[in-house]
Amino acid sequence: MGGVRVKILMSSEVLWEIPEPASVCEVRPDGDTVINLRRYGNPAGPRLVLSHGNGLAIDLYFPFWSLLMDDYDLVIYDLRNHGRNNAGAIENHNVPAFMRDHNCILAAIDEQYGEEPKIGVFHSASSLITLMSSSILAIPALTLESSAFSALVLFDPPLCKPGASQEKFDEAAEKMAAMTRRRSNRFKSREQYVELLEFMPPFRNVVPGVGELVAATTLREAADGDGYELCCPPEYEARIIDYIRSYSPLVDLDELHCPTKVIGADPTLPYSYLPTIDLSDILSVDYDFLPDTTHLMQLEQPEECVATMRGFIEQEVLPGSR
Repeated sequence: MGGVRVKILMSSEVLWEIPEPASVCEVRPDGDTVINLRRYGNPAGPRLVLSHGNGLAIDLYFPFWSLLMDDYDLVIYDLRNHGRNNAGAIENHNVPAFMRDHNCILAAIDEQYGEEPKIGVFHSASSLITLMSSSILAIPALTLESSAFSALVLFDPPLCKPGASQEKFDEAAEKMAAMTRRRSNRFKSREQYVELLEFMPPFRNVVPGVGELVAATTLREAADGDGYELCCPPEYEARIIDYIRSYSPLVDLDELHCPTKVIGADPTLPYSYLPTIDLSDILSVDYDFLPDTTHLMQLEQPEECVATMRGFIEQEVLPGSR
């Protein structure tokens, strides 16, 4: 992951190319951690701040966020120990650390690029971190001011409800964490990893070329020069799944202070990550789900995800833009 370009030649001869960012900014939330912010898109457009799900990388979502570059000012980043960020100590890989990073990142965006209204666009684990940072039930010292975002768009956040659904959620999280810990961390080549992904259920419905993009954005050359290893090691990824079990029930959607859109996976399909929660009875958020999508919906139906998000932004955040 030393370079800034990732070129993937798809079977249909279409070329994925992640361009060089217009700007790069280093954020240092603590002495050992460096998080790289990258700016893309139209600096005159509304500002979107984007991040990704557990074990992944924001460059992987290029089929989604590339569709936003003409109209929006994009600031993207990887969570600590993910993507283009170096791996640090596992004891600092936890939800409170992610929340501290989150607050430092938002402050750095304002300092580096000017104070403008920010719309947060987050998937899965980064959605939970944002919700925790915006909830009065979160750790008080890590809670954001209510004005941190003018709006939020959250793709399939890992939420659960009290009662039987929480028990199901905990059981699924425990099983998934155990499976994650058993995964290999080392591969002879990126091609070997792509072949493995073809047999993994979460990647069955993604758009062409995503398997190669996963390998290019979530693997780095091994330190000893022998093959490749995951940017976010399996033990790190499993650790966050364990944390999700504890923190997810604390989120109170009624405490959010900005318009919020939750776009969920199809609740009628077998889940590929954690149980998808139908939030249609929660009046404080605008909830939709996309039919025939799973947890990786932004890689399965990127155009539909963008269209749903745009509709919300234009109606609730930028009513004069139509």
